[in-house]
Amino acid sequence: MESFGVIIAGGGIAGLAAAYELHRRGVRFRLLERAGRPGGVILTEHVDGFTFDAGPDALLIQKPAAITLCKELGIGDRLFPTSEPRAAFILRGKTLHPLPESSVLGIPRNVTALAATRLFSLAGKARMAAELFVRPRKDGATDESIASFIGRRFGDEAVTYLAEPLLAGIHAGDVNRLSMRALFPRFLEAERKHGSVLRAFRQVSQPKSSQGAFMSLPGGLQELVDALARALPPGSIAVNSGVASLSFDGQYRVALESGETVAAPAVVVSTPAFVAATLVEPLDRELASLCARIPYASSATVTFGYRREDVAYPLRGSGFVVPRVERTTIMAGSWISSKWRSRAPEGRVLLRAFIGGARDPGAMARTDADLIAASQTELGRLLGIRGAPLFTRLHRWDRANAQHDVGHLDIIASIDQVLARRPGLFVTGSGFRGVGVPDCVADGRATGARAAEWISSNPST
Repeated sequence: MESFGVIIAGGGIAGLAAAYELHRRGVRFRLLERAGRPGGVILTEHVDGFTFDAGPDALLIQKPAAITLCKELGIGDRLFPTSEPRAAFILRGKTLHPLPESSVLGIPRNVTALAATRLFSLAGKARMAAELFVRPRKDGATDESIASFIGRRFGDEAVTYLAEPLLAGIHAGDVNRLSMRALFPRFLEAERKHGSVLRAFRQVSQPKSSQGAFMSLPGGLQELVDALARALPPGSIAVNSGVASLSFDGQYRVALESGETVAAPAVVVSTPAFVAATLVEPLDRELASLCARIPYASSATVTFGYRREDVAYPLRGSGFVVPRVERTTIMAGSWISSKWRSRAPEGRVLLRAFIGGARDPGAMARTDADLIAASQTELGRLLGIRGAPLFTRLHRWDRANAQHDVGHLDIIASIDQVLARRPGLFVTGSGFRGVGVPDCVADGRATGARAAEWISSNPST
């Protein structure tokens, strides 16, 4: 039985980031991944000159952990921003309305931007402007849903046409369940500190960046995964190596589905929370129960290549989101070839539709043909598409979207308390302390650092 300093169960971006940090600190490790490749939901495809990400496709500049990692890996000079214009749209009626200029996640930063938009009715604008006079909650430490916070501060129309499709939509979640405290603490801090979100945004200088809010890599985010894999010691990543069980008898023994067993004084579990629940159950039933309480949603993406002349809409921007009340099959659409340069051959466009999530969990029961046909119909109607696509790709992401619902941070606090009595056991990944790539990179590296420090403090284990 081979032994290591740390065993990492799960090779998504958080597990890879933990491995990178362990390697930096000189800790011998083995990363075990059930699939045939590392990277998890990060997957880039190349088809006939088209390049597209099947999962996440952007790195948020405001959360710099992933950008910093790219620079450390020597691919920082390959990062590039979204193309201009950087407009995003929301469907209302039969019209795609641009998000208000000078906004933060769709919330206008000033009354001028609010007055200029046609997305909201006059009554809706008046209610949003009145946010300046809405008193802050006295129990600000209590968690609440996105719908609750936006509704009480900006009104029901803001919930319907901003919070639900945009703030909840980016997490494929339910606006009435997702936690404001876990996902958008900046808004809560603005209310607490300034008494008004609009007043806070107005007082904070926010110069316009020439780079926009997001960056990517010419070969898609797969470049980040590949660079991480190259930076790790040869043989340290074992694919097609699913973990069957964990046990502890003075050190952790990790049984693989192949029948092999490996051992280490420390284990980092970087799987989805529901998988983590199964793995840790023999070690600690309370920990397993807490992990199992974290819900997930499933979704699918459908990517199409078209001739430019077959798409009537100008596609000047990055794409659009669809409020639930619009009753379309898709929840969003991305104009990939407009958002990122060089993702489609000359005279071609690349489009992507998003289906499912907490809004439409039944969508995943539909056949591939049904999902493709529905996406093609909706994009065709909204963008004036005529003619058949040059190619189509469907990707299903079963239980891939962690849902940080109201009370999520309390669950994480309880998980950390239980882990404190299980020395050498660590968890990371989108189900725990962050859902986007930058958050997963940051938490993966922090977890790897804690594991390395624990090994260093316990040399006899």
